[in-house]
Amino acid sequence: MHRLVLGAVALLCPVFTAAALATDTPTTADDKKDVTTLDSVTVTARQREENLQKVPIAVSVVSGEWLDRSYTVNTQQLSQLVPSLYYNSANPRNTAYTIRGLGSNTLSVSAANDGIEPGVGFYVDGVYHGRPATAAFDFTDIDRIEVLRGPQGTLFGKNTTAGAINITSRAPTFTPEGSGEISYGEQGFFQAKGTVSGPLTQTVAGRFSAQFTEKDGSLHNVTTGKDENEINNYALRGQLLFKPDDSLNVRLIGDVSNLDSDCCTQNYLRVGSSLRSAARQFNGLIANLPAHGLPAYSPASRNVYDRLTDIDAPLHIDTQDGGVSLNADWNVGAVTLTSISAWRYWKWDVANDRDYIGVPIQTVQRIPSRQDQYSQEFRVASNGDGPFSYVGGLYFYTQEINGKPISIYGPAATYWLVSTTSFPRMPDNLADGYGQFGNSHYRMKSYAAFGEANYKITDRLTATLGLRYTYEDKNGNYSTTVSGGLPTTPGSIQDNAKLSLFRPQSYSASDSGGNPSGRVNLGYQFTDNVLGYVSYAYGYKSGGLNMSGLPLDAANNPALATAVIKDETNTTREAGLKTAWWDGRATLNLAAYRTVVKNYQANVTSSTETAALRTYPANIPEVRVQGAEADFAALVFRGFTLRASFAYADGKYTDYPKGPCPLEWQNPNAVGGCQPLVAPASLAIKTSNPRGNPDVPGAYVLTGLPLAGLSKWAGSLGFDYELPIGNDAFLVHADTSARSGYNSDTANSIYTKIAGYAVVNGSVGYRFNDNWEVDVFARNLFDRNYVTALTVQTGNSGLILGQPSDPRMVGVTLRAHF
Repeated sequence: MHRLVLGAVALLCPVFTAAALATDTPTTADDKKDVTTLDSVTVTARQREENLQKVPIAVSVVSGEWLDRSYTVNTQQLSQLVPSLYYNSANPRNTAYTIRGLGSNTLSVSAANDGIEPGVGFYVDGVYHGRPATAAFDFTDIDRIEVLRGPQGTLFGKNTTAGAINITSRAPTFTPEGSGEISYGEQGFFQAKGTVSGPLTQTVAGRFSAQFTEKDGSLHNVTTGKDENEINNYALRGQLLFKPDDSLNVRLIGDVSNLDSDCCTQNYLRVGSSLRSAARQFNGLIANLPAHGLPAYSPASRNVYDRLTDIDAPLHIDTQDGGVSLNADWNVGAVTLTSISAWRYWKWDVANDRDYIGVPIQTVQRIPSRQDQYSQEFRVASNGDGPFSYVGGLYFYTQEINGKPISIYGPAATYWLVSTTSFPRMPDNLADGYGQFGNSHYRMKSYAAFGEANYKITDRLTATLGLRYTYEDKNGNYSTTVSGGLPTTPGSIQDNAKLSLFRPQSYSASDSGGNPSGRVNLGYQFTDNVLGYVSYAYGYKSGGLNMSGLPLDAANNPALATAVIKDETNTTREAGLKTAWWDGRATLNLAAYRTVVKNYQANVTSSTETAALRTYPANIPEVRVQGAEADFAALVFRGFTLRASFAYADGKYTDYPKGPCPLEWQNPNAVGGCQPLVAPASLAIKTSNPRGNPDVPGAYVLTGLPLAGLSKWAGSLGFDYELPIGNDAFLVHADTSARSGYNSDTANSIYTKIAGYAVVNGSVGYRFNDNWEVDVFARNLFDRNYVTALTVQTGNSGLILGQPSDPRMVGVTLRAHF
């Protein structure tokens, strides 16, 4: 680690030296631009450079400068600047992004499923990243980030139903330039960044960027004395730009990122009561540990904001992401031809304490994985300002993922998970050392043709039609074996008890098919500064495969019907208004939408299993989200820029009669494990479940309940102020983001609600002659405590784990530019 730190500092030394030399040619006040209007925002959301205010779609843009000023270093923090974007993560592998509440959801450390495609596309320099985990790394040398809302596919290579995050890095320049920065802060925070760019020949330019970050863990482990959830990562990107003339632009990009940290776990948040006997719920379970030959136990703390844990199994992450792409644009006169060729990989190895507490229930949990992907995109786009313009393309994408899941139970597993009312008391060492060892292989191929055409019906009215056809073929294999624990006789009660934890599984699954999707849009330029639009979009996401093992039914047999889930489709109706006013000093963009999703792909948790708690993908028959959004920016006075964004969303399940059972209604004595609508006389507990499905034992009627993972409202507000002082400048930045509460669980349990929060960040700094800058920054300035994610402990004990927010961090940054 220290060698990496020294290497990062060595990398930045030439940058700081060049910056110091650059101060020999001071900039006068007359050289500075007298800014009286907002800078225009350029986007490539429609695969050509356009002014944001002239693009009739809902898109939010965050510039690289804004990222730097706000100390937004990754996609998790980006969601604080873009209210419609949501981030949820138990660890990098189990990361999910949603836009307007749609995309995919991750509920726990075991929820990610390699056979499901994300609903939010993640692109860097035109290349689609197939696994959400690759979006968890820190930003490096970014020009801008565009967050597109709603179905995308008529312009992007890979179709996505909820939206897209489109990141553009800074390109090589033929003018020498460079920058570097070093930051130190509380909690052992250290970060170094450096970039150099310039010509290599008259026709070739290069750019190299590097970033290194380390930070102490935010949770203290009272068992080991270590701090968990630390940060230790680096990222490198190298580029070559070949530009023999103005018509041809070829860009070769290579990058690699690595995270090697003691991460990621959660700590005690609360205990939820179910209809199980008191002895089989968390407090009863820990009280009776000594009676089963196990050490007495009490949680390290029952206050999640004490940030204490007592996990007793290894915890570590080693993950790497990288790739190479070749982007070529060739202007041949009437059209521009584009080719994007890319190969990427992602490697993952992790050790988890999946029970999250200092009781040896599960001692080993690992899922070593590797993903390789290849993509090729060809596009043709019209040039000129005529009434008719178009973009068309062909796309091919393939990925292959191999995994080797390993899970081993410990001395407390039998008591904690097996000795329920479903089985008589078992030997306490029955499952000690009992484990599952697996192999998974997943491959998918995607082919698509897409295009979008715009026609100016009049000087002010433009019609847009976009079409796409996607065909995808997916196949996978999953197999596991079990071994260890106390020897048992096949078919015996003890053997069946062990199989309730892990049962050997071996199955193959496949899905193939195609579907059209598209968009119709009408845009009307009321004035030069006011654009209105209405649109209708139809999105499509192919079916998925369960590559994490099948849930067990009430007889402890694999539920084969859950191996494949159906295609997801949605329709989005949207109306928007984009305005510029106050002589170009302010913009206000508004959008209202309504999206209906059929067969929404989501992760749900089985409540029918006797012991182990398994999360698996399933279809929700229908989901509806509707809402409104606003983005505002203004140059209030010279040097002072104000930004504000707001999102209101109302999401609910409009058809979900057979949902999973929430914790409070789980009852092992009931058929299907969920308290029925009318409790039969045979049940000791006579409480009636108000949403139990009388026709489907174990099912819970979720129709009409709120969509999981979606706040009713979210907003952000921030400003930047630059006060000139001769050739220098005094700098102030502040931003705040707030979200209302939401439920993080598909089943809408009363125990899985996450409260709303507001957090403030800020910085003050001084820039010397445009070359040197020193800043003092604070993230979570007022040290606000809030929870960012929840997990339900395996075994249905009722324990809910939480991921507390990082405490306030104050630090200092030294920047240099030349």
